Amino acid sequence: MGKQSRLLAFVLAILLGAVYLIVNNPTKLGLDLRGGAQLTLQAKINPEQGINEITPRIMETAKFVVEQRINGLGVSEATVLLAGNNQLIVQLPAVNDPAQAERVLGTTAQLDFRKQKKGTESELRARLQILQAATVQRELLKTAGDQGDQKAIAANEAEYKKSIAALKDIFERTGLTGNMLKDAVASPTGNGPDSWQVALTFDDKGGDLFAKTTGEIGGTGRSLGIFLDDKLISSPSVGPEFQGKGITGGRAVITGNFTLDSATELALQLRAGALPVPVEIVENRTVGATLGADSILSSIYAGVAGLVLVLIFMVLYYRILGVVADIALITYAIITYAVFILLGVVLTLPGIAGFILSIGMAVDANVLIFERTREELKAGRTLYKSVEAGFYRAWSSILDSNVTTLIACLTLFWLGSGFVKGFAVTLGVGVIVSMFTAITLSRSLMLAMISNPNFRKPEYYGMKSFGKISTVTADIEAEVGDDQNDKTDNTKDNTSGAVL
Repeated sequence: MGKQSRLLAFVLAILLGAVYLIVNNPTKLGLDLRGGAQLTLQAKINPEQGINEITPRIMETAKFVVEQRINGLGVSEATVLLAGNNQLIVQLPAVNDPAQAERVLGTTAQLDFRKQKKGTESELRARLQILQAATVQRELLKTAGDQGDQKAIAANEAEYKKSIAALKDIFERTGLTGNMLKDAVASPTGNGPDSWQVALTFDDKGGDLFAKTTGEIGGTGRSLGIFLDDKLISSPSVGPEFQGKGITGGRAVITGNFTLDSATELALQLRAGALPVPVEIVENRTVGATLGADSILSSIYAGVAGLVLVLIFMVLYYRILGVVADIALITYAIITYAVFILLGVVLTLPGIAGFILSIGMAVDANVLIFERTREELKAGRTLYKSVEAGFYRAWSSILDSNVTTLIACLTLFWLGSGFVKGFAVTLGVGVIVSMFTAITLSRSLMLAMISNPNFRKPEYYGMKSFGKISTVTADIEAEVGDDQNDKTDNTKDNTSGAVL
């Protein structure tokens, strides 16, 4: 019983951790439960701008631009999903003005290169330090969430926007825009595995303007400001060797303390302005908050009702085995819900449906085990051996059914989008947790129960007798004796130093 006690203690520790996680972390609700707006954006081919085909790279860039604009809207827990080859689905929970979201998301990113004004060298350094401090404070306040000081959040946001606006006044436009940038990619510098740079390639007109601009600021200590949607994203300096003539050839590199991730992010930001894909909003759907609240209540009622009916059925039909199944099922539901929170799953109506369906899958494993146990009892095996055989002989069927379900979940997640993926995630997580509770908790509880003489009556298992052999105690003692003999043999083997 020592092994079973350890398993029960392990499951209990996981259960307590799950309860703590659920109590201290709110559930993320999706668009259909919180209300808000959902927009479908479709990328368009534009031969005049050199876009003759919508490629995955273009859609990746468009997705990044949209995500940046959503951050500007201040929408929390928004999601942007790729749909098909040329569409983006944007879900904006709790958005009260979908028309504003449509106006903001429907435009394209604007990238331009500006030169620093004379006499602003010290001012730029000071402004960048102020912006950095405001950005760090902004992230800290965001982490605090609803518990943060709203006045402090408002003051920090005002300071953040003021710093961004002040940086714009330090630079002046040159006419060099993202439309003239052909490509931007992250590339290694050759000075080590963690040393990266961003390589730029301009068209002919852009190359001339770039050479002129870098020639004017080269060696002066002034910077080249790279702005995306009027926000400074980089300010590299130009060396004195380029003073007068500038950087020619339409190619340049931005160096600095770049890692692979930071260089890739900057290159993606630059490409966002260089590839202004025309986007058309083909659908703007809104979900009212009242509808979302009604959906939550209906879903909760359905889930609780389904769980209660299953619990009652298991007790009525399987008696004491049903009690074991009910304990395992409640534990399963709590752990699964905690896993959703831990993974950051945004709960939607299809997700709740997948969760409820996984409850049925969890019961299915117990039903297979219990029916196999009953068959062994009817065949005349003792209670202990019947329970062990019930688990071991039902395991192959449990594994097969759950693996096929997981394959279906993976397929839905891979090929589906939006709510379909949410259904696949919740069902898949539920299946995995149900296998864990059925094999560990259910088995340990049953073995712990049958070791007590008070739980060995046939009627407790829905039977008149246990078959031809009714002596349970002797069987358990024999099993315990076998375990002791095994331990003694192992001790002897280890002591004698024999090679096994």
